[in-house]
Amino acid sequence: MPARLPSNMSAPFSWLKPEPMGLYIAPADAWIDPSRAVDRALVTHGHADHARGGHGETIATPATLAIMALRYGVEHGVVPVAYGETHSLPGNVRATFVPAGHVLGSAQILLEHAGERVVITGDFKRSPDPTATPFAVTPCDLLITEATFALPVFRHPPIEQEIAKLLDTRARNPDRCVLVGAYALGKAQRVIAELRRAGYTDPIWLHGAMERTCGLYEDFDIDLGDLRPVADAPKGALIGGIVMCPPSALSDRWSRRLPDPITAMASGWMRVRQRAVQRNVELPLIISDHADWDELTCTIADVNPTETWITHGREEALLRWCELHQRKARALALVGFEDEDD
Repeated sequence: MPARLPSNMSAPFSWLKPEPMGLYIAPADAWIDPSRAVDRALVTHGHADHARGGHGETIATPATLAIMALRYGVEHGVVPVAYGETHSLPGNVRATFVPAGHVLGSAQILLEHAGERVVITGDFKRSPDPTATPFAVTPCDLLITEATFALPVFRHPPIEQEIAKLLDTRARNPDRCVLVGAYALGKAQRVIAELRRAGYTDPIWLHGAMERTCGLYEDFDIDLGDLRPVADAPKGALIGGIVMCPPSALSDRWSRRLPDPITAMASGWMRVRQRAVQRNVELPLIISDHADWDELTCTIADVNPTETWITHGREEALLRWCELHQRKARALALVGFEDEDD
């Protein structure tokens, strides 16, 4: 039989409770990324599967709060916490926001209570991104990690390789345009910034759904260069150009006005050929804002927690990796977390 804890001792991490709607911090009566409105929420980043309106109090980085105000109308009851700053919660719980490298404002949350350190990564990546503060390795006792691409087949190529494919396709098709589907928050801005880093200085044309988000990035001093709305394009201006749109717009009526577009999509899922075929994507660009298999396993090794909890993704494969490497781990069953269009 397993040894019993003394009656005056709690099980490790018993103050943090995985519930279907999110992670509950019991002594603080607070939630991490809850899927419904609560009295007190700590939010890792602004994507809709992690952030929502209606909370009594929303604690997040200033950039995440700006994104939530823009996308979800969250303007009241907000508590900004800068990277590296510690916020005291009820019940003697301390919360420190640490860069996650996922999108603008994204954070890991370090919780400290009862002598234990817990890091909730939210969504994260380790690869460089000119539009996001780099991931910071944070030692802890318990690591709670995403597992979106937690299969060995998912090894993302260098982004420079994918951007070169995009620019080469444009150069070889001067009488057409390249229409790039990319998630409107994070992915689109990263692709634009990487195009600029590769030396592309021409105007980049935007679907209307991307204009305000790109403007917010520029408010946070991320230079995206010359961006123009497709709606204002003079006749012929889009020929030979690059147009950015949400993935949902790749095949709708809006795209039919473009000059013989070559359909591209920037997503980690473009590694799976069938996904590209299903979306009628001519130019798959394997660009992800989530950690791939090697980044996930490397992060667990770098952080070196005594225990790992795995959530929203391919949990079983990463759980098995932990078992093979003699690391204590468990899979969580949280709802409301989706693959997005990464």
